[in-house]
Amino acid sequence: MLKNLLKDILKEYKPFLQFLAKFFICYLVLTLVYQHYLGQFEQKNNQIDTFTISVGKQTIGVLRLFEENSYSINHLTEPSVKIYYKNKYVSRIIEGCNAISVMILFISFVVAFTGRFKSTVWFILMGLILIHVLNITRIALLSVALFKLPQYEHFLHGVLFPLIIYGVVFLLWVIWVNKFSLYAKQVKK
Repeated sequence: MLKNLLKDILKEYKPFLQFLAKFFICYLVLTLVYQHYLGQFEQKNNQIDTFTISVGKQTIGVLRLFEENSYSINHLTEPSVKIYYKNKYVSRIIEGCNAISVMILFISFVVAFTGRFKSTVWFILMGLILIHVLNITRIALLSVALFKLPQYEHFLHGVLFPLIIYGVVFLLWVIWVNKFSLYAKQVKK
């Protein structure tokens, strides 16, 4: 009797359990790959990973559209990139600011909510580009905001800008589920 009950529960919740399994496997694999990548850099020697350095350079590219006296330098005492706006140190970019963890979360959800292979690859690539551009823009706007309104650092860095980036990722997930996933195709039938 217990065996039949368990079988019925597994049958009823099979799609959900498959989703969870795909999500966690994809998330775990991508996280391990990313951790392996980060392992190449010695944080105790203040080495910064190349992707975070690239994010810093791209952020400066955006800031220079508005202010010529913007630049970045590697921090001397910690693994981060210091951002200067109008020749004033306004922010720093650490590994956690490069949006890779958000990208891993995004990919894992899309993969878990299965779609056609071509649609999945296309949506992931476009989503990653959007997240990256949005992140560079976020850091640039945050740097300008911190220059002008340093008293609002906690709200800007801890609330407003994370809300924007996670909100966009959530909207991408909604679009994926409703327009491109196999679930959307089943609902249309």
